[in-house]
Amino acid sequence: MNKKQLIQELQFKAIRSSGAGGQHVNKVSSKIELTFDIVNSKGLSNSEKERLQEKLCSRITKESVLILQCDESRSQHKNKAIVVKRFIDLLILSLKIHKKRKKTRPGKAAIEKRLKSKRKSSEKKTNRKKPNLD
Repeated sequence: MNKKQLIQELQFKAIRSSGAGGQHVNKVSSKIELTFDIVNSKGLSNSEKERLQEKLCSRITKESVLILQCDESRSQHKNKAIVVKRFIDLLILSLKIHKKRKKTRPGKAAIEKRLKSKRKSSEKKTNRKKPNLD
């Protein structure tokens, strides 16, 4: 994964931000929409593209385009920086390969400790019973 190459392939679009804000919101296009075409990217290998399509299937369009938006700040430049950071973090998280968990069995000491505590609670409960006077 080549970060510089990927950042050059990003496309940005400025949109009017929604929500409250009065006249300022109606005049300024501060919301940023980032689009990234996964299939036609030259900064990713084929295996990375497949992994991204698998992991981000709920976030990409039918044409394999990833779309991210940011309207946190009133500044267009800040929103652009935030959305680029979010994009890179998302890629790093999606491309990370997790180790498979190895099944382990409890050790002898743990088994003995469990059985000992079971015996102790069993004895406690038998001692609560009324004595048999036969």
